[in-house]
Order: sequence, then structure tokens, then C-alpha cells
Amino acid sequence: MKKNGYLWLCLILVLFSSTFILSADGAKNISVMPLPLKTETGNGQFRLDEKFVVSVSNNASDRLCSAASRALRRISGKTGLFFQQDYVRTGEASENASLKIIVERTGKIKLHEDESYTLTIEPGGISLKAVTDLGALHGLETLVQLVDKDKDGYLLPALKIEDAPRFAWRGLMIDACRHFMPVEMIKRNIDAMAAVKLNVFHWHLSEDQGFRVESKTFPKLTGLGSDGLFYTQSEIKDIIKYAEDRGISVVPEFDIPGHSTAWFAGYPELASAPGPYKVERKWGVFDPVFDPTNEETYKFFDAFFKEMSELFPNEYMHIGGDENNGKDWKKNEKIQEYMKAHNIPDAHALQAYFNKRILEILTKYNKKMIGWDEILHPDMPKNIIIQSWRGVKSLKESAQKGYQALLSNGYYIDLCYSTATHYLNDPLPENLNLSDDEKKFILGGEATMWAELVSPENVDSRIWPRTAAIAERFWSAQNVKDVRDMYRRLPAISRELEDVGALHLKNRGSMIRRLIGYDDNSALLTLLGVIEPVKEYSRHSQGKSYNSYSPLTRVVDIAVPDADDARNFGFAVDDFLAGKVELEKEITTWLQCWKDNKAKLLLLIDKNPVLKEIEPLSNSLSDIAELGMDAMKQIKAHNKASQDRISIALQKIKKAQEPAGQAELANLSAIEKLIKKSGE
Repeated sequence: MKKNGYLWLCLILVLFSSTFILSADGAKNISVMPLPLKTETGNGQFRLDEKFVVSVSNNASDRLCSAASRALRRISGKTGLFFQQDYVRTGEASENASLKIIVERTGKIKLHEDESYTLTIEPGGISLKAVTDLGALHGLETLVQLVDKDKDGYLLPALKIEDAPRFAWRGLMIDACRHFMPVEMIKRNIDAMAAVKLNVFHWHLSEDQGFRVESKTFPKLTGLGSDGLFYTQSEIKDIIKYAEDRGISVVPEFDIPGHSTAWFAGYPELASAPGPYKVERKWGVFDPVFDPTNEETYKFFDAFFKEMSELFPNEYMHIGGDENNGKDWKKNEKIQEYMKAHNIPDAHALQAYFNKRILEILTKYNKKMIGWDEILHPDMPKNIIIQSWRGVKSLKESAQKGYQALLSNGYYIDLCYSTATHYLNDPLPENLNLSDDEKKFILGGEATMWAELVSPENVDSRIWPRTAAIAERFWSAQNVKDVRDMYRRLPAISRELEDVGALHLKNRGSMIRRLIGYDDNSALLTLLGVIEPVKEYSRHSQGKSYNSYSPLTRVVDIAVPDADDARNFGFAVDDFLAGKVELEKEITTWLQCWKDNKAKLLLLIDKNPVLKEIEPLSNSLSDIAELGMDAMKQIKAHNKASQDRISIALQKIKKAQEPAGQAELANLSAIEKLIKKSGE
């Protein structure tokens, strides 16, 4: 019985680790994300029952009515309450409504539109007021997140929230080229974006590995450059409307002059080298690039951007502009002669010439240009937006020179860094040393989901819930940066994201079943709780040669970038070493669970060859957990471990840092702290 009870405790720790670090007081705190600008708590609560009714002002838009109706259904789904109201319509139930939504006007899907709102919850009723319906949409998301419960039922706490975003541009970029992302993936992530108040969907639509938008003017773009995986124009229009109904603008990106192999599969005459061309299957920076000295190039883009400008109503058009290595320009004698004749000194200046010609075309069709920071050049006019991916230096330089700018450096969620890493990265860091006027040029930022190593099945787990914390960084005040409190609230918002359709939690189960069938998965879950994919792009150099059709179904593809159990264990160790000795039993239980997991997981590995590559991680986890248990014994007994003993243990920790199966243990630093403490 004692052994079975112990195993049950291990399983509880694995499955419900998000409660591990919470105090009784902390668990009662409001779990809203992003945190509002100003919150005043009141007395009592509003009790939800089946008489709950929503009304909107007579000038409410269809967008607001739809959003209010979706919120009504989500609250009903959370509570199981049978609300009688089927759909929220203007002019209905205004007198006796439980929630009254009042707006002044319909907002425009554009930069710097008013997105503020005021939400007041009192025992007698709820009011949501906003200048625009966009603000009301944000207020509804806050309201849904506030739904709470006690033994008597469901409730909303009495409070008043006055809220508005810190930055106007709060984006998520999804690369639909390296791995194609179907319409349903795009839509569910738009819903998730709305839930955390992001307002720009940046859609990466052309790449060496595929061109993804139907062009009726140039049908060979998808005919030869997409493998048949692309969005029809009707699908594009549907997604744009879907996004705008949720207060989100859609900014398309067509990456030029580099990252352009797929363009040349159908139109090789526009390239700087003769070809032939076909879509790339591997990843990296490739040589093919548009010929900026060929007038046919600009005739092509004039017709292309005319068509795309009519398809995408947003005022911005992203031209990429990144990672052009210039090799094909150097090899082309005609291009080199052109550069000499026109006093163009280098490839950067030639690309600036190309960008200016493209800007003229975009301006002709009433579009504003955005590009990655490589497009920053003294010859470029100030009416473009620079998106910084290489560092804060280019962001600062852009603002100082009078260019509007966005930050993506530090928000590359495909690099598999922790949520805290992204959360503490600010579009306007305090040490940036910009004047108040220069700071106004920083519009905000974007999380970027590049798609070399994700499929539609696991991409949500790379975006969410970490991007919810990034969304808070874009929305909330700069001084909102309590990492522990962010992690306290993150499980709640993760469930909200699942509720609106994100598959970051649901798909893990099916991916595990693919690997091991219906065998007991608890040992694999235990290991998954403390391993993470290797960081940055090191997967490409660790024994596997990835391409566009490689399987993304292994343990590393199931592991998440911010392992909950490892992180929560680390918090517990920090608190224990800071004096909370009552955590000793819980820490020891974790360590014992990890030590014993090796034998259980070996049974699965022997039956499922695909798991063989993670056996070294399992072995290391067991060995290092044993070292941690020994350290805890020394600390508890106030015995100082010898330096030789400490040195040997630390060498084993270093050995355990070696990845296996492109994954790595994430709990080693916490165990290392225990070992070092045992020697003090």
C-alpha cells in the first residue's frame, strides 16, 4: 500500500505540477492575462445563474454582437449554465440585462485605433463601456477570464477595470511556407490571439519552400511553386474577415528579393541566375534572388502587388528583405556592370535600390512598406516600418533616424526559450536611451513562429501558452514583470486558449499514443515534464538532416519549450534554499519519482524503438536525481559534503547536460544548486 500511495503521489505531481508552487493566498489571486492597466477591487461578487442576459447599445456593430454571443457561449460552457439568450442583438433586453455593453462607435482595423475599455462588476450587474467596439471585444475577453467558482456556484468578483494597451502593434507572425498551415490552424490561432488581446496577424506567405497565395495574374506561382498547398483567394478573404471580426488586422508578407526560390519555379526569367528552379526541401539561406536590374522584374511586381493590394485590404504590406546573401548578384556580370554604371557600391545599396522601386509600386496601390531590419538604409524614405529581428541595436537606430519600428528580436518562439525569457524582453527596454520623441517611433512588437521544425499538429504547442506572456508584455505596463506571478496565471490562460480552440494541450495525447499506443504513459509524462527541445537551431546539427518532409512526431516534438515540472521544481528549490524548509518533503518526492522513473520508462522503450533515442536522458535523470537526494540528506543533516564529492557530482551534472534525441534535461540547474549548497 505504501508503494502504491507513493506512485500515486508521483503521478499527481506530474499531472498537476502547476499547483506545486502556489500558496493558498496566491491561488486566490485573479488570473487574468494580460494584466489590466488599473484594477480596483470591490466588495462581494456577481453571481452567475441561468437568468444571465447580455445587452449591447443600439449602435453596436455586428462584430460586437457576434463577440458578445461567443462570450456568452464560452461562459455557458465553463459553468454548465443553460442561458436562455441565443444570440446578442442590438435593442434587446436592455433594461434587465445582467451585462450591459455600451460603445460610442465602430472601430477601424488600423494602427492607433482606440482599444480602451472600462469594466465594472458589482453584485447587482455588470457594465462594459468602450469608445470603440474593439475596446469592448478586449473587455469581453477579460470578463470571460474572470469567471470564478466556489462551493455555491459560479461568480465574477466585484471590481472595476480601466484598461488600454501600452503598444499599438501587438502581433504574431506565422510562417505558412516552410510547412504549410491549413485554414483551420490559422483560424484557431486567430481566436487564441484575440483571447490575449493581440491585434496583428503577420502572415508569412512566400519562401524558398513554397508560395502560398493563389494569384490569378501569375498562376504558375502556385502551379509550380506550392506543391498544391496554398490558400485560394476566397480562403484568404474568409480569413481576413474572420480576423477583422475579432479585431485583428492581417498583414501579408511576400519575402523579396531573397528567400524567393519558389517564385522562380514558375518565373525563372526574373531571377539573377538562369536556374532551373524548384521549391527547396531543406532549410537555410539560399542563393536565388530577384534581378533588380531587370525592368521586367518591376513590371511583374506592379501587376502582382496590384492584385495582392486588392486582396488584402490592410494598409501595410511586408516585403521581407532579410538574409539576401548577394552571391547570385556577384556572379552575374550584367548586374555587376549595372552597379558600376549607376554608382551602386555594394549589395546592400543594390537592395536599397530594389526596395525603393518596390516602395514606389506599393505607394501607387496605397500600401505602406514593412521589412526586416536589413531594409534599413540611408537611401530609404522615412515612411516605412523596420521590423528588427537581429537585435535592439537596429531598433534603436531606426527610431533615432525617424523610422517607425517593431521588435521581434527576443520573441522568436521557434527558438524554444522559456516563457520568462520572452516575458522580460521589452520593446522599449529601460536602457535603450531614447528621447521621448524617439520612443514614439517604437510601435510594439511581434512574436515570430518560423516553421522549419513544426507541423500543423504541434505548432500550437510552440506558440501557446508562451505567446500569452508576450502579449502581456505588449499590452500591460512596463513595470508588470513579476515572473512568478506570470507563471501563476499562465495555467489559467492556457486553459482559456484551449477553450477557444488552441490545440497545444489536446494534441500532446494523440502524439504520445502514436508513439506508444495505449500503454501506460505515466513514465513518459514524467520525463516530458523535465525535458525541452534544444535551443535555437541546434537540432539541425545533432545527427538529423531535416527537410520539409521529415517526421515531426518524435519525443522532441512532443516536449514543450518550457517544461512545467522542471520550472516548478526550480522555484521550489529556490524557496527551500531561501529558508522555506517545509518544502524539503516535496523536493525529495520529486527526486525519488525521477530516480525511480528509469525502470518504468525502460519497459516502454523496449517495446517502442522510436523511444530508444531518449534513453540517455532517462538514465541521466535517474542518476542526477539520486545526486540531488544525497545533497538533500546532507543539507537536512547539516553535514558539509567534501569538495571532492561536490566536484564529482558537478562533473556528472555537466555530463547530463548533453542532449539526446535533440532534447535536453531542464531541471539540472536546480539540482546543481542543491549539490553546491550541500558543500557549504
